[in-house]
Amino acid sequence: MFDLNLWLTGLAALAGVAVIGWLVSIPLRNVSIVDSLWSLMFLLAAATYLSVSGSNTPRALLLVALVALWAIRLAAYITWRNHGEGEDRRYQQIRQNNDPGFVWKSFFIVFGLQALLAWVISLPLLAAINSKADIGLFDLAGVALWFIGIVFEAGGDYQLYAFKADPANKGKVMDKGLWRYTRHPNYFGDFCIWWGFYLIALGAGGWWSIIAPLIMSFLLLKVSGVAMLEKDIGERRPKYREYIARTNAFFPGPPKSA
Repeated sequence: MFDLNLWLTGLAALAGVAVIGWLVSIPLRNVSIVDSLWSLMFLLAAATYLSVSGSNTPRALLLVALVALWAIRLAAYITWRNHGEGEDRRYQQIRQNNDPGFVWKSFFIVFGLQALLAWVISLPLLAAINSKADIGLFDLAGVALWFIGIVFEAGGDYQLYAFKADPANKGKVMDKGLWRYTRHPNYFGDFCIWWGFYLIALGAGGWWSIIAPLIMSFLLLKVSGVAMLEKDIGERRPKYREYIARTNAFFPGPPKSA
């Protein structure tokens, strides 16, 4: 069931964390911390919907647990990966393009924008938590898809970390494990996770929340995911062009023959 007041309460909570993140980023001169906050924004939204609605249905508790497992793992990994690295080059470019006054602009174009996106994308969480419908096949399918997603996302992150940690792999392209079948197993995993959340929402009658996984899919494929990462990587790393020629960009599939 769609509850506008409950959804707006979620917006207020996300706006609060956006302000806090922005204030922390100013003395650090590093807006990259928003990447660590991104998944936690969804956990905050889910927790807000759960506490304000007073819902304690099996679906609501299951959904919050799945969001928590995904969000905490991803935030912890990104925070650990970025520790001591300074501001990501993507954000350095945004900073350069928006100076002078980036300190003030960054609230709107970085933290505020991500909070707004998280609010809209949290619609399946709202639908699933604020429903009293019984758990059914859509919920089971959603959990199964979530599980596939977490295997690809967490597995891909771990495999890439292990690959980079080996000095013998310096200058090489990761094309083993899950990376043999898709150039972006972590992004594909995130895709599955959010369509899994939508299936759970669909089981709760929240068909109208489909805008959320569609937006997430667009972001992963065309904006901050595949498209941004591969914008110029072929020019910087010639071996990656060969990897592109034989490996699916997003959806897993067998490698193409040379």
